[in-house]
Order: sequence, then C-alpha cells, then structure tokens
Amino acid sequence: MIVRERGGDSVPAVFRTKGAAFSFIKARVAKGTVIQADEAASWDALHAQYEVKRINHRDAYSEDGACTNMAEEYFSRLRRAEQGHHHHIAGVYLLRYAQEASWREDHRREANGAQYERIAGLAMKRGPSGDFCGYWQRHLKAA
Repeated sequence: MIVRERGGDSVPAVFRTKGAAFSFIKARVAKGTVIQADEAASWDALHAQYEVKRINHRDAYSEDGACTNMAEEYFSRLRRAEQGHHHHIAGVYLLRYAQEASWREDHRREANGAQYERIAGLAMKRGPSGDFCGYWQRHLKAA
C-alpha cells in the first residue's frame, strides 16, 4: 500500500490485506483529508473519517475527480524495478524495496548528483545499521 501526498512525499507500507492498512492510514492522514481509492470493499471503512473519492478501473480512468494514478504509477515503477535491476523481491524484504522505490519516486526529478550527495550525506551521518550488520553473511535478516 502507498500513501501519496499531492506534490509531496509518499509512505509505503506492507500489509497482508488492504483492510489491515486502515490503522496505518488513520495514524498518518489528517481527519477531513480527501482520499482517493479504488473500488475495493476494504476501503469502505475510510468513509467514516474521510471524504473518499472512489474509482472503478473497469469503468473509467478518472471519474468525478477520483483518480489513483499516483499510486498506480508507484506500483508500476516498483514492478519494473523487480523485473529489471532487483530480479526478485523476497517477502521479508518487500518493505525495504518499497521504501527505496518510494524515495526514488519522490526524488526522481532531482539531478543525479543531488541525489548522490543527499544519500552519501545521510549515510555518513549514521552509524552501522542494526538491521543490516551481518546481513551479507545471512547471520541476521533485515527487519
């Protein structure tokens, strides 16, 4: 699942079902926000707290201002990354790959040099990762 802000950042999350995503959305999206979602019944609970615009992709690409293309675009890029340079995304690492794809999506219009400087700067400020120490040896698995 992806939460995308128009002109802003995106936040990916992994759940077994769309219904399990409701508490995640509630914690991150302000009450009264307009949410755009597809026709899946699992999003029905959102109507209690949000104005929800729904789109049935079998009927239309966009209808009455409802459009999920920003989310669809993200998932398309994630699938292409798996088929292209990742080749396989294992379930235990799905969130990590989704977070990387989200960062790439949010910063895709920046120059490559600026992206490199941002990543290198952030990496140099951090200590060793507790999640990835020993990862390459398969002693530990990423959280």
